[in-house]
Amino acid sequence: MLINQVGSILKIGLFVIFFGSALNASAQKKGDSGKDDESAKETSKDSVSKDYKDYDKLLEKGTISKGVFSLIKSENDYYFEIADSLFQREFLLVNKISQVPLALNESGLNKGMNYENKLITFHLDSLAKIIWVKTHKPMVSSPEGDAITLSVKDNFGESIIEKFDIESYNPKTHAPLIKVNKVFNGKEKSFNDVLNNIGLGGSVKSDLSYIEAIKTFPENIVVKSQLTTTVSEGGPNMYITLGVTSNIVLLPKVPMQPRYLDKRVGFFTEKHWFFNDQQQAMKEQELITRWRMEPKPEDVERYLNGELVEPKDPIVYYIDPATPKQWRSYIIAGVKDWQVAFEQAGFKNAITAKEPDANDKDFDVDDVRYSVITYAASPKSNAMGPSVVDPRSGEIIEADIIWWHNVMTSLQSWMRIQTGPIDEKSRANVFDDNHMGEAIRFVSSHEVGHTFGLKHNMGSSYSFPVDSLRSKTFTDKMGGTSPSIMDYARYNYVAQPEDNVTTITPKIGVYDKYAIQWGYQWFKNRDQEELALKALVDSHNNDPLYFYGEQQPYKNTIDPRSQSEDLGDNAMLAGTYGLMNLKRVSDNLEKWTYKEGEDYYNTGKLYMGVIGQWQMYNTHVMNNVGGVYLNITNHGDGKESYAPVPYELQKEAISYLNKNVFTIPEWLLFNPVLKRTYAIKDSPLGPFEYTPYTLSREVQYSVLYELLGDERLLRLVEAELFNPQEEPRYTVQNLFSDLREHIFNKTIRSKSLTILERMTQKNYVDVLLIDLQKMMEKTTTNTLVGLDRIAETNFCMVAINEEKQARNINYRSLRRVSEVATYKRQELQNVLDLLEKKKNKGDKNTKAHYNDLINRIKNTLKY
Repeated sequence: MLINQVGSILKIGLFVIFFGSALNASAQKKGDSGKDDESAKETSKDSVSKDYKDYDKLLEKGTISKGVFSLIKSENDYYFEIADSLFQREFLLVNKISQVPLALNESGLNKGMNYENKLITFHLDSLAKIIWVKTHKPMVSSPEGDAITLSVKDNFGESIIEKFDIESYNPKTHAPLIKVNKVFNGKEKSFNDVLNNIGLGGSVKSDLSYIEAIKTFPENIVVKSQLTTTVSEGGPNMYITLGVTSNIVLLPKVPMQPRYLDKRVGFFTEKHWFFNDQQQAMKEQELITRWRMEPKPEDVERYLNGELVEPKDPIVYYIDPATPKQWRSYIIAGVKDWQVAFEQAGFKNAITAKEPDANDKDFDVDDVRYSVITYAASPKSNAMGPSVVDPRSGEIIEADIIWWHNVMTSLQSWMRIQTGPIDEKSRANVFDDNHMGEAIRFVSSHEVGHTFGLKHNMGSSYSFPVDSLRSKTFTDKMGGTSPSIMDYARYNYVAQPEDNVTTITPKIGVYDKYAIQWGYQWFKNRDQEELALKALVDSHNNDPLYFYGEQQPYKNTIDPRSQSEDLGDNAMLAGTYGLMNLKRVSDNLEKWTYKEGEDYYNTGKLYMGVIGQWQMYNTHVMNNVGGVYLNITNHGDGKESYAPVPYELQKEAISYLNKNVFTIPEWLLFNPVLKRTYAIKDSPLGPFEYTPYTLSREVQYSVLYELLGDERLLRLVEAELFNPQEEPRYTVQNLFSDLREHIFNKTIRSKSLTILERMTQKNYVDVLLIDLQKMMEKTTTNTLVGLDRIAETNFCMVAINEEKQARNINYRSLRRVSEVATYKRQELQNVLDLLEKKKNKGDKNTKAHYNDLINRIKNTLKY
């Protein structure tokens, strides 16, 4: 399927992965002919005199434009004239999507996405009349004069990616001229390997591809191309033409002073390796990604004295002209909301957003001179905020926020489900412009935060007590649902109608201001910077409002404090309040979606959204079981790096799941709305309608499967080894006992079972059977049976994929010889013993059910 072929597009637009210093740019002292470049230049004037006439002929047929490279267009050919001073200077090659056909649009590939970046240098070989193009990853540095620097140069050299024959020379400057068509029209992949980078593969059909235009500016060149390929999906070839834009950006001779990561603050980073003669081991550090923000020379003393000053180069975002007019002011407001954070770093008027000048003929959303919030016409419901980074220092050069039109569908769903009970404006089929506009403003602020270098802070919302979210005074004072807008703390689903809470949308919070201060406060020298920044973090290290919690994989959440979509410091209490509001929404499904003459599609969609919200609460609660608080610790701070979730909280979590999952909430899954519509989920094949019994089985099974997963149980086993005599630990035996006593409660009491109770017992036994069988296989892959995320709630596609799990902790090795297999086998035996005693109790359906379970367990245990 085409959608699978372009699946790797989730990796596009990520921050550049090459980092370091400008050292390697000067490491290449020899030309590829084996002679010094300087020596070659001495002979170049005499050797090229006969080629000057070719230059004049090109000018007769074409036009010339001045810029970083002078550009000559002669008929359908394009030539770069490269000044001597630009050889061995470092350039960043930035490739973006500028146009896609429908097939790729449906797969999530859209205009504005940055899919490939690389650092390149041009090298002149005058004798061979060739210009070589090389690339390297500048993530390594060492001091000039150290002996090891000789080894660094030899072990981290440049690689040749392209060569150009010199076509002619400028008779006045002697600058060589190269024809560049081949690297932009699809014949060569050296400058633009779009098909492999977006996951399609294959080759460009050169006869159906061409260069649209090239423009040159003082510090960059912009190349527009149309590239065509064909894709087969088992039938006739499908022709795919992509519009792409390539930027060649001249980087500063002196990179920005990098700032090194403190893991207690969440910034995107790139790794850098440092070598020197005094080391006993290479030093590895991470450079944060940030804009170059510094005071004007005349304002330095005022800045250092604590006065707010305007930065030398403010950050400017442009609104895509394709953006509907009614949303532009809200998107701009979302950008400007960050002013207060930069003021804490000492800068006023540091950021702004505006619409482009209609008279600027050179404005192009894909030109790296402009940071643009690009509006994508697409059915995708998403937004993301990547940036283009100078790989030598972490300096953000330009930001690209992609705003998919249909993100408003997610916003409406979140607000309806999470705040409809307390906010009448959120109940409508269509929101008024102001209500939707304020939601757009929130998303704008969140995505802009990523373009400042900020990662998600999924642990921020944990600092608010759950009951405080029901306080109008507290929420008005703190401004929303979390101390950070970079959390996924969407809307206040905890507050009840009687609480009269009105501040329900996330805002720029105290953590955001602190993080921007840490990343952007300017210092005169490195020593002063390191001391001041460490002191800043240390001063807030024990304040929960400034807690930073790394984003974790949805399927492998270890620390329950840092979860997507959760609120407050107790998932069980938050979920309980959330369910009270979900009951209100479920009672109004038809009323809130009613529109005369329309079918029940929107009702079914809202119904599925409510079920998805319920399942989200279940996941938040479940991750407390076997959870471990992962703290970022330093020598001397007295903190524990690993702290198992307290016994009482894990016990409370299982109690919640027993009550709200392993007892199916009939008000939700067997709602009267089923007379009109089933729950509906969209798919590439069209809407799918889920019957209530099927949906109940699948959702409940998925919770049990994840709850009893090997890694979770192994974490419980590990926790028993931590000071077992000092405090109680929730154990695997506790888990199985608490579940069994609830799920088999009526069996223990010799009562007949309803069909839903029989379903739960079957799910429980089947999960144990499947888990045990898989554990004995030679495999480490667990496939979740049942529904995946039934509520599509994430945005920030790029940020999510950029933020890999920071803490890679191995719990899973040698599972077959761990205690988990013993516990699961024993639990099956416990259930079997109970069923053997009770197999003749209850009605005929209950007895048949018991006999079925007995046979399944015996077959697995090899009786």
